[in-house]
Amino acid sequence: MPQKTNSNRRNFIRNVSLGSLAAITLPSLVSGTAKEVQAKKITLKKNAVVLFQGDSITDSGRKKDQSTPNNAGSLGNGYAFLAAATLLKQFPDLNLQIFNKGISGNKVYQLAERWEEDCLKIQPDVLSILIGVNDFWHTLTGNYKGTIKTYQDDFTALLDRTKQKLPAVQLVIGEPFAVIGVKAVDEKWYPAFNDYRAAAKEIATKYDAVFIPYQTIFDKAQKIAPGSYWTGDGVHPSIAGAELMAASWVETVKK
Repeated sequence: MPQKTNSNRRNFIRNVSLGSLAAITLPSLVSGTAKEVQAKKITLKKNAVVLFQGDSITDSGRKKDQSTPNNAGSLGNGYAFLAAATLLKQFPDLNLQIFNKGISGNKVYQLAERWEEDCLKIQPDVLSILIGVNDFWHTLTGNYKGTIKTYQDDFTALLDRTKQKLPAVQLVIGEPFAVIGVKAVDEKWYPAFNDYRAAAKEIATKYDAVFIPYQTIFDKAQKIAPGSYWTGDGVHPSIAGAELMAASWVETVKK
């Protein structure tokens, strides 16, 4: 009998601990951040075209020879795919058409070089852009000489061009993020990288875009698990990190 009592006590303690953890796991973390920072929402209409754009974080191994919407190969294996899966599950009546055109290594000026084909011709109703980490990172690792002003000017010009051709497009702008202390991301990133984050937020405000505070989200996620759980190198999300991003993206949709 005492043995059973001890077992019950252990189970009770375990359940309480799991319950406490659940209180700060992904759903509450994401929705909590959304309520704090993100009041604006996007609306999905019937037959809406949704386009994800960006660098390798968005690309995530997508098959570039496949261009049909809602296709697992063309959506990659990252947050864009996971967000698309949730949207298609939640809104089967809308006949959404979801594309991913992210390309690894891209900076803003490289988006601009392919924008006619990879955005404007697609005519998205919702355009999601996550760009900026390479605009900074490549100044540390390569021969890129761009500055924060280059990033701001290039991004602004890109959105001006987009709005001229697609005045009704709903914009979602993701905050560039990095997890310090995980492989590629060290003290050399700061404080300069923070300027790119701030610029993305300012640009989102200027163009009345939904802004997803990915840095805040990843910072809060580290209360649940270390940074290396959410990203393998400080920049590219793990499977768990991709789901964190996808869940955050889906929170931007007006239910």
